[in-house]
Amino acid sequence: MILTIDALNKHRFPRILDDMFRLRARVFGDRLGWEVNIENGREFDHFDALDPAYVVGLDDEGEVVSCVRALQTNGPHMLADVFSAILDGEPPLRSATIWESTRFCVDTSRLDRGKGPNSISYATSELMLASLEYARDSGITDIITVIDPIMDRVLRRSDNAPYDYVGKKTDMGKVPALAALLDCTDERIARLRNFSGIHHDVFADEDMVADTFEAHKANNAEPAEDVADLNSYCEEQIAAATTEHEIRAAKALRAALAHMVRSSSDMRA
Repeated sequence: MILTIDALNKHRFPRILDDMFRLRARVFGDRLGWEVNIENGREFDHFDALDPAYVVGLDDEGEVVSCVRALQTNGPHMLADVFSAILDGEPPLRSATIWESTRFCVDTSRLDRGKGPNSISYATSELMLASLEYARDSGITDIITVIDPIMDRVLRRSDNAPYDYVGKKTDMGKVPALAALLDCTDERIARLRNFSGIHHDVFADEDMVADTFEAHKANNAEPAEDVADLNSYCEEQIAAATTEHEIRAAKALRAALAHMVRSSSDMRA
């Protein structure tokens, strides 16, 4: 099932967003070895601070298994500001109806290699389909996306081939990259549905996800992980302190955290 998260509803899904950034760290940092910004096990860049839209795939337990980011092109975006070498001197496309798709990934560690609902193939097709339908329903006519040759072959095999490319194929780290254009038309969506055999509505009810999966995640959050994050924050504050007052305040916060942890342990005992 697919959940869309944007600036209007992101306050309802902090745990799902956190899982999404963790998945991105595992895929782009650990598996692919990209030079991306990873902090506390989460991959997050300055484009995420621009309130993009996220299309997020969830399994039956509400765990994040796929995700992709959609960003407007009439502001900062990756092709214009990070992968501009691909454009080969051409100006970046900028339009309110052309959006950039980036950070497409699927959790291969949680999914099998078959074609069923819990497979990589299904999750990939579902995410592509949801991205196109979300874009179409939002008034977006075209998607531009920076992909590698492997993803280009995936698009072609799924009857979802780009209708054009922008700039030139350019080496980006370990693999070449190219900028592809996809139209968000009913015809393309129908082809992808026929290929994948997905004919139902893939979007989850937002209230159901918030009341069931998000609430469950919040109620079952690992306290040790939260404490570790807080303790790391305290150490960072101590290291960054420049005055005696700031140092005392940061150490006091660390002491209060330690007391809280001891008290919690005593209560459980």
